[in-house]
Parts: sequence; C-alpha cells; structure tokens
Amino acid sequence: MIVETGHFALILALALACFNAVVPLWGVATRDSRLMGTAPSIALAGFGFVALSYAALTYAHITSDFSLLNVYENSASAKPLIYKITGVWGNHEGSMLLWVLILAVFAAAVALSARAMPQDLHAAVLAVQSWISAAFLLFILLTSDPFARIANPPIEGQDLNPLLQDPGLAIHPPLLYLGYVGLSITFAFAAGALICGRIDAVWARLVRPWTLIAWVFLTLGIAMGSYWAYYTLGWGGFWFWDPVENASLMPWLAATALLHSAAVMEKRDALKVWTIFLAILAFSLSLIGTFIVRSGVLTSVHSFANDPQRGEFILAILVFFIGGALLLFALRANTLKPGGFFAPISREGALVLNNLVLTTCCATVFVGTLYPLALESFTGEKISVGAPFFNATVVPLFLPLVLLMPIGQNLSWKRGDFFGAAQRLYFALLCGLAMLLVLASWHHNGPLTSILVSGLGVYVIVGAFAEIANRLFGRVALVKGGLAQVWQHAVGVPLSTYGTALAHAGIGVSLLGLAATGWGAEKILTMKPGDSANVGPYQLTLTRIGTAMGPNYTAKIGHVVIREGAREIGALDPAVRFYPTRQMSRAEAGIKTLNFGQIYVGVSDGVKPGTVDARIYWKPLVAFIWIGGLIMGFGGLVSLSDRRLRIGVAHRVRKLAAAPQAAE
Repeated sequence: MIVETGHFALILALALACFNAVVPLWGVATRDSRLMGTAPSIALAGFGFVALSYAALTYAHITSDFSLLNVYENSASAKPLIYKITGVWGNHEGSMLLWVLILAVFAAAVALSARAMPQDLHAAVLAVQSWISAAFLLFILLTSDPFARIANPPIEGQDLNPLLQDPGLAIHPPLLYLGYVGLSITFAFAAGALICGRIDAVWARLVRPWTLIAWVFLTLGIAMGSYWAYYTLGWGGFWFWDPVENASLMPWLAATALLHSAAVMEKRDALKVWTIFLAILAFSLSLIGTFIVRSGVLTSVHSFANDPQRGEFILAILVFFIGGALLLFALRANTLKPGGFFAPISREGALVLNNLVLTTCCATVFVGTLYPLALESFTGEKISVGAPFFNATVVPLFLPLVLLMPIGQNLSWKRGDFFGAAQRLYFALLCGLAMLLVLASWHHNGPLTSILVSGLGVYVIVGAFAEIANRLFGRVALVKGGLAQVWQHAVGVPLSTYGTALAHAGIGVSLLGLAATGWGAEKILTMKPGDSANVGPYQLTLTRIGTAMGPNYTAKIGHVVIREGAREIGALDPAVRFYPTRQMSRAEAGIKTLNFGQIYVGVSDGVKPGTVDARIYWKPLVAFIWIGGLIMGFGGLVSLSDRRLRIGVAHRVRKLAAAPQAAE
C-alpha cells in the first residue's frame, strides 16, 4: 500500500505542477494578485507529495520489497543498510526521483521567500520552475516509473553495482544534484524576469544567493566525485576528462561566470543581456549533461546507459526549455537598455575578462565532449578526445586567468589603477617567486610545469587576501590605532569579501596539489608475501595475503607495512572484493595520508597463486586538490551568510516600492 501511495503522490504532484505552471502566469498577465498568490502554496504542496513519493521508494529499498522492479534490480537482502538507502539514487529511476525532489525543494525555498521579491516576479519564477518539474515528472511516469511492480516477485534481488557500494555514493550524487538542479532556479529567475520585464540591479541581487547556493553544492559535488573516482575505481586518477565529468564541469564554469557577471549587474546595472544569457546557459548545460548521462549515447562508469526512448524524451525536454528560453530572450533583448558605464581598467572590466575566459573554457570543453558523439552519430566514425586535447586547450586559458585574478580583486569599481593594484600584490609576488626559487633549487631536475604552477598557487593564495590586508592596514598604522582599530576594520569588512578571498585561495590550494603530482612516483609489479618496493621516500612491504567475508561479498586482502627508513609509520589493507550476486569484482584501494601526501596501493589477483598484482603510488600534497575544493565551497557559504544577501534584497525592494507611494 505504501508503494502505491508513492506512485499516486507522483501523479498528484504532476497535477499540481501543471496547475502552477499556468495559473500564476495567467495572474501575471492579467495583474490578478489572487491568481499570483496561489503559486507559493501550490509549490509547497507539490514538494510535500514528491517528498512522500521519495519516502515510499526509500521504504521499499530498506524493507527489500522485491515486488518492485527497481528494488529487485538494485538491491539485495544482505546489502548493508546504508547502501540500501543510498541505492535509492544509485539507479536511473531513483536518481530521477531525487532530481525531481530537489526541484521541489528549491521551489519550496523560493515559495517561502515571498517577502524578498515583487509578487509578479515571484509568481513567474515559481511557474517556470513548475514547468520544469512537470516535464520531469511526466518523464518519470511515462518512461522511468520507479514503482513498477513484478507479477511474480523473486525471493532475492540482483544487488547494487559494486562500484556504487561505497560511502561516496551517500555524498557525491546528492551534492552534485543540488548544484545541477539548483541551477534551475537561476533559469527560472531569468525566464521570470523576461516575462515580467524586471531586469535590473534588484533582480541581480535577488538571483545571486540562489546562484551561489547552486555553485557551492556543485563545487563540493565535483570535488567529492573526483575523490570518489580516485579511491574507488582503483586506477589512482582524480580526473580523466570523462564526458560525464565534463558534463558537470561545464555548468560549473557557466555558474562561476554568472556569479561574477551578476555582481557587475548589481553594482553598475550593466551586462544585463549577458547575465540573463548566462543564467539560461548554466541550466541548459545541466540539461545537456542529463541527456549525455541518460540517453545511452555513451557508456561510462558514471552513466546510466538506457533505451533510446528515454534519450528522445530528455532531448525533447532539452529542446523545449532551451529553445523556449532563447526565443523569449530574443524577443525581449531589444527592450533591455544599457546600464552604467565603467572603464576597461576597473573591477568590472576584470570581471568581464573573467567571463570571457570562463565561457571560452566552457565552449572548449563543450566541443571536445560532444564533437566525438556527434561525429559518431552522423558518420559512424569513432574518435577519442581525451586528456591531451583538454590539457592543451583548457589549461593555457585557465592559468592566465588565475594569474590576473588577484589583480582584479584589488582594482577599484568603475575606474581602477592597474599598476596600483599590482603594487599592492608585491608581497604575494615575492612569496610566489620564493616558492618558485626554492623548488627550482630543490627539484632542479623536476618538471618545470610543476615548479611554475606551485609558485602560481602560492601567489594566488597570498594575493587572495591582499585586498583584505589593504583594508585592515592600508589606512591606519598599528602604532596609532593599535590592534583594536585593526579589529574594528576587520569586523567592518563584508562577509562576502572574506568569502571571495577564501574561494580564490581555494583555487590556489588546489593548484599546489595539482602541481605536486608532477613529483609523484608509481610502480606496477607482482608481489608475494615478503616482497618490498620503494616508492618516493617510503618502503612498502607485503607481509601477508588473507581473505575476509563481508555481508554480501568475499575479499582478498593484502597487508602492507609502510616504513620510512627503519621506522614503521603505518599499514594498509588494499583488497579485491568479489560480489557473487552480481558476479563482479571491485578494487578497494589502501590509502595512507602523510603530510597531505598519500601512499596509494591497489591490488588485483595475481597470475600465480599466492601473489597479487600491485599498483603503488606516492602522491605528494595530493590532498590539497580536494582541500582546495572544500575551501572554495566554504568561501561560498561565508559569502552566502553576508547580511546584505539575506535581507538587503527585501529592504531594497520595499524601499523601491515605497518611493512611488511617497511621491503620490
């Protein structure tokens, strides 16, 4: 009965989404406040029904109800509870239900923020979000029903893909979806603004928090996905330029550009056309990523290769929303008046340059990802576009952007002084050069790229805080004001400034981790108990090979002792797990973090009995790659906590609304 309740809840959610997609827009067209006022309550009710449906599917997975096809194909009685819960979104149908749930969550959040925006814009945003929800609810009900029954239920299920039986599945997909789907709100704001004709600085301030929320989740989701692939797939890599990895990178690049463009629009009432276009583009790239993953056009460890019918349905959704939004954009573009002007050398000019580089990077990744798929579809010819292409095209674009990033932070609004901003970065430059010289003397035979990128990373980290340091110490001497006055200045700096500095510093930290991989070491060999191997500054010894039983697998485990000189500093237990239900094996890497570097050991069955094939890495400072991602996400959260973003919008809207009344 609970399962049927979940199914009918989806049908009711579809009916409410269709109502909310039409009635509030009719209210906007007729200026009927009662019709517009229905949008928030209907959005909240729709969220309730989708949440009920998702809870019903989760219950079926937890109780191992194999009368459901979805549970039978993706679960088993012996599977641990955490993987029964995470397995709900470890398949196509369940993940699409999670997609719709997050759509409903963001719609409910916007519904509860009614005081922060004009009623017509509020109703239009919720209506557009309802159009998106209705399309995906219809997709689920017609092609991807998670509540489909089996006439004769089996006793046992087929278990979950072993690659997905990992704690990373509990973190990575929800974070990534919150970012992916969260960009639907920026799309809804753009379409709503075009419908209502409210494209101004107030709109830019309204859309920034929602863009920032999606950007934070997308940043954390990509970082977590990178680490999950690193330790789960057994190959020791953190980024492969896989088409599905690129599908998450493209909307992140567009959302990053949108954040910077919206700042210019809010400050100068400029770049209106460009900002609206980026808001549409960011979610459009999310839809394209969904099509890539679920259409069956490629096979990847990340993707759900499904029947063409699903791909055609998603393609129709993609064409409808992207085409409709661009058509609306074209009809309204001529009505957008140019806003304030600014000098090329200014913070606004730096943000425009930032946008140009980010969108060029995005276009490069887009072409490199989709061109092989398009070529194969039209000609049948298969080509591979991998890491060499992207490293040769994207990296040369990205590194100059990173170099100029601290300078842009230190330029003044409207009109800046380039040389003055560069002078304020002399300490950052000295720190970067010092790092470069130290590494050049220490690793004089090492890779030149790693040395240069390390110096650039230090420069970015220090330069990220140069603006704050200038605010604290530039106008007052410590001997006069003392620490008390510096503290007063520190308290007066907006949280968004601290958040920006942290986000930029996170990029520098990740650069250090990426650069240090050039000094790593790798060995691939066959080992038996008693064998040792030297990797980097450490010696690894395989002491024994054993077996273990898990709840739904058997494991072959190698116990490896790590020594530095004569001192034992740790041990690892890499394993190969075999899942009999799926008849699949999965490598369980052993990882030891030492001074932010990691020893990575992956094993597989050896050709000779009593041996294992081992893949051993020493990766210095590799943890900085993901620590940098966490710092970037934390910087976004700090910016989001800025009081101006939380209440400044409502205050400004009320102030603008009160002005005509006072004039009357």
